[in-house]
Amino acid sequence: MIRNRFTVAALLGAALAATAGAQEPRTFALRLKDRDGKPVPFYQEMSTEVDQRIKVQGQDLPQSQKSTFYYAWTPLKEDAGRWTVRQKIEAVKMKIDIAGNPITYDSTKPDNAPAGNPGLTEFFKGLNGSEFVVTLSPTYRVEKIEGKDAFIKKLGGSGAQMEALLKKTMSDEAMKEMCDLTYGLLPDAPKKVGDRWERKKSINLGPIGAYDVTYTFTFVSPDPARPGLDKIEVAATMDYKAPKDAPDPKDGLLFRIKDGSKMSSDPAGSKGVVYYNPARQRIEEATINIKLKGDLLVEIGGTETKVELLQEQKTTIKTRAISFLAPAGTPEPPVPADPPASGPGAGPGPGAAVVAGPVCQPLCCEPRERRLFARFPLRSCFPVRQR
Repeated sequence: MIRNRFTVAALLGAALAATAGAQEPRTFALRLKDRDGKPVPFYQEMSTEVDQRIKVQGQDLPQSQKSTFYYAWTPLKEDAGRWTVRQKIEAVKMKIDIAGNPITYDSTKPDNAPAGNPGLTEFFKGLNGSEFVVTLSPTYRVEKIEGKDAFIKKLGGSGAQMEALLKKTMSDEAMKEMCDLTYGLLPDAPKKVGDRWERKKSINLGPIGAYDVTYTFTFVSPDPARPGLDKIEVAATMDYKAPKDAPDPKDGLLFRIKDGSKMSSDPAGSKGVVYYNPARQRIEEATINIKLKGDLLVEIGGTETKVELLQEQKTTIKTRAISFLAPAGTPEPPVPADPPASGPGAGPGPGAAVVAGPVCQPLCCEPRERRLFARFPLRSCFPVRQR
């Protein structure tokens, strides 16, 4: 009889916990300051692998590229829920292979001479060390970027033709994408497990054309395989549009992509996953795959050619509290203390420490018991932050 009572009580508790968990939305905030108002910097590694299979007049021209950018983000100040942060490109790695012709560059190894195209090498060198000052909305959308003109001038130092091309392709939308510290992967409002939402955007690259992108997100659940992390699944669609404006001989482009060019993503190969760390309030890791297929009508020197393109792209983003360039084995600092609920940074805005669910007086203090209670939505303990 006693065993049956325990069984019923356990089942009832599990059912109540599941019900309460379903009703408690998660706010996906970013931690940009600690309890004392001190900025909390963070660092990101973004790696992109691109595999292109190009066919021109029946001839296959394979190309591959792997790029890795190391970013340092430093919060500068907060004003009415809006944050100003500095983004710095700490290092750049590039490895490109065009039909068997390699081009390499690694700013973390200055003693290793780059190989391949000298013009591209100078371009990569220009990326390294670049800085921007970014103003974020209360929902982390990029509102303003300072440093764009200096960036274009720095990259275009190899020639007027390159600078003209960059001015056309580095549109405001493209720069906002580049300086988005969330990469558009976090929702603007709290979400419950099972919720779905969309984010649409257009990226205009001037004479190269434009992309219409739609991300469909699903908040799956905390992931048992990744303790302490929330899991968001992503389905992506992307459609390419050829440039509509008449060609400008001053834009620096040696070819023209003509109207009639079409490329679209393959749903089966365009998926991803985002892992959010609610303790550190950051995107711990994200992987986004995009598979594009289509035909381009390209004009070079007055001759129009059909180009068949199949492109597979994988982007991986990782976040840490220390630089990815730090010596191996360097530990991350502990999770910063939360800002007080009534002080600056409280609520769901930037710098806020938001945890869904009730906050009650703790009935246990030992780490083991706290970890045990933290596994259940209904608990008489403060929410436990993973460290």
